[in-house]
Amino acid sequence: MRALYAVERQGKDASIAERLKLRREQSAPLLAELQDRLLQWKQELLPKHPMAEAINYALGQWNELNVFCSDGAVPIDNNVSEREMKRVVLNRKNSLFVGNARGGRTAAILASLTSTCRRHDVDPQLYLTQLLINLPTLPISKLPQWLPDQWKQLQAARMASLQSAAPSPR
Repeated sequence: MRALYAVERQGKDASIAERLKLRREQSAPLLAELQDRLLQWKQELLPKHPMAEAINYALGQWNELNVFCSDGAVPIDNNVSEREMKRVVLNRKNSLFVGNARGGRTAAILASLTSTCRRHDVDPQLYLTQLLINLPTLPISKLPQWLPDQWKQLQAARMASLQSAAPSPR
C-alpha cells in the first residue's frame, strides 16, 4: 500500500494523462502483485478465519479497487469524500432546524459550494461575497464561470493581467 501511495505522490502535480500513464506503468503491476499475494494467503487460511474474510472482501471489491488505474482523474481513495461527509454528519443536528424544504435545499447548495471552495483552495467567504454581489446582474449563460474552480482560474488570470499592467517600481 505504501508503494501505491508513493506512486500517487509522484503523480500529484501531473496532468490527468500523465498520472494515468504513471499508474498503468507502476501501480497496475503493484496491484497485480497484491492480488497474487491475497490469493496465496487465501489458500493458506481457513475459510472462516477473520483474515480470510477480509481477503475475500478485498477480492470481491477488486474491480472497484482498481478503478483509479483506468482514469487519471479518479483518486486512489475516497478520503476527500469521507471528510466532506463527516462535515455533513457533524452538521446534521443543526440541519434539523432549516425551517422547511426550501431552507433545506438552500442549506445543501451552500454546503456543496463551500465544500467545493475548500477542495479548490478558494476562500468560501470571498467567493460567496463576490458571487452574491454579481449574481443579480449575471446572465444565465455566464453562470458556469462562477463555479468555484472556474472562478479561481478567472481570478488568477485577472490578478496576472493586473500585475503585468501595473507600472514597474523604479
